[in-house]
Amino acid sequence: MEKKIEHLKWRYAVKKFDSKRVLSKEKVEGLKQAFNLTATSYGLQPIKMLVVQNKEIQKQLVPCSYGQSQVENASHVLVLCIEKKIDKDFITQYFNRVKSIRGTSDAVLKPFKDSLVADFSKKEAKEVKVWATNQAYLALGNLLSFCAMEEIDSCPMEGFIPKEYDKLLNLSENGLTSVLVLPVGYRAKDDMFSKMKKVRKNVDDSVIEIF
Repeated sequence: MEKKIEHLKWRYAVKKFDSKRVLSKEKVEGLKQAFNLTATSYGLQPIKMLVVQNKEIQKQLVPCSYGQSQVENASHVLVLCIEKKIDKDFITQYFNRVKSIRGTSDAVLKPFKDSLVADFSKKEAKEVKVWATNQAYLALGNLLSFCAMEEIDSCPMEGFIPKEYDKLLNLSENGLTSVLVLPVGYRAKDDMFSKMKKVRKNVDDSVIEIF
């Protein structure tokens, strides 16, 4: 356990990536798997991840990221997106997967499916967007932990302009909208932030135990 905690201590939000170092295909595949294995509410997975490894596009993303150069210099840029439309068809697709993978009968699945369809049909668009965005944050946490364990450097970003990302990456055409950005790669040797101590509360001040 101690080694795993040390990996988490090693992680920080990289401010300067080494633009010459590129993640291996194996590392990228691991990131994709970690994203896909993230727990989501009801198991619906209303999220998708765009993996960008194109320096020209990454350069174009800098102005859309308030000038943050990490998106240009990182090995890859992961863009976490949410589905714009969570309707009966989307929910039905999930239950079809359950039936296909687990062999669960329609008789068992139908009550839960009908309940979810009815519930989501009553939600306003803003409410569904907030719910879906929360699932993206779950995925971000999973990715950050995976990165730490695999010694992949990263920089979680909320500071970007979703509408500009959506336009540049043609996300709207695919029924998606961007909510989080995660440049990944390897820290530059001269990134001064890599030498700084973590600033955190004492564990006793952030954790309450009930016996």
